[in-house]
Amino acid sequence: MENRDFSAGRVARASAQYPIAGLVSCADSRVAPEYAFDQGPGELFVVRVAGNFVDDHGLASLEYGVAVLGLPLIMVLGHSGCGAVDATMKTIKDKTVLPGHLPLLIEAIRPAIETAEKTKAANPLDAAIAENVRYNVRRLVEAKPIVAEAVTKGTVKVVGAVYDIATGKVAMV
Repeated sequence: MENRDFSAGRVARASAQYPIAGLVSCADSRVAPEYAFDQGPGELFVVRVAGNFVDDHGLASLEYGVAVLGLPLIMVLGHSGCGAVDATMKTIKDKTVLPGHLPLLIEAIRPAIETAEKTKAANPLDAAIAENVRYNVRRLVEAKPIVAEAVTKGTVKVVGAVYDIATGKVAMV
């Protein structure tokens, strides 16, 4: 395994950042957006949370990215075999009550699961993962005032995709 040398450009990155895109990605340790898109430090503005959903804190970070950093693109990036989506599906089905703050994760992902279930897809998990991405893309596009206004003006585009952990390929949804 070869370690990439990120020292080049460190001085320039110390005083400012100019990311080319913002990403909402899962906290799953197997999903590293910088590697998936072959980008180095300072090139992506990434918000990570289990289940790649947008809550108010993540939205505030993305609003900063749009308003202050001038992000031209935001991508919601789901991934194959997402444990958070799978756990949400099982929790809803079994009517399990989870401890701690885990119910917040379930409630954030629940709307996508409920929509995906209506499709009667051959692979319910894959359908739920894709719907979770689409749901969060819609949430961002409608996020007033900052992101929604930037989308309307055409200064930012919001897209969704799913990363396949086994192949490393990214498919737009």
